[in-house]
Amino acid sequence: MQERSDEQLMAAVQIGDQVAFAALVTRHHGPLLGYLYRLVGGDRHLAEDLVQETLLHVLRQRTYQAHRPFKPWLYMIATNLARDSFKSAAVRTSRRACHEEEAMLHLYDGEPSPEEHALAAELGSEVRVALTQLGEAYRVVVVLRFYQGFSLQEIAETLHIPLGTVKSRLSVGVHRLRILLAPAQKGVD
Repeated sequence: MQERSDEQLMAAVQIGDQVAFAALVTRHHGPLLGYLYRLVGGDRHLAEDLVQETLLHVLRQRTYQAHRPFKPWLYMIATNLARDSFKSAAVRTSRRACHEEEAMLHLYDGEPSPEEHALAAELGSEVRVALTQLGEAYRVVVVLRFYQGFSLQEIAETLHIPLGTVKSRLSVGVHRLRILLAPAQKGVD
């Protein structure tokens, strides 16, 4: 039996199919939590709350257009909710133990090799802090591209910005991350 696409599942949700909604939740909860976790600077509770709010929006599906791809719409909702949380309260960088971040990565990115595990232990907190130091516009694009695997076109559709703007923000964001991480890289070499 062939697995239904996100768009097919969303069409079923629109007519009240709770099984289809459960399938969408199962498919997207983990990646969405990982995205929001990184986007809000490692605040797991806030990320979980935003995932729940995002999924409620999906269930209400007021803005979904059947002819549009589902995934960019889903991440647009999540991104907008995260932005709203940034506006309503300053997001403080969470100083969690490195093993908690690694546990999150295990849940959503698969089992790392021993070498990857050691490198993540050394650089994980530096990368998280560097991401929080990027401006929101750059951080969103970087996280969607490198952590969520979105294409440049999907990012443009998700954020409702031109493709050229996505490319520019990605380039600037990566450049700024390199600058921010340069001291951490010297310690690894």
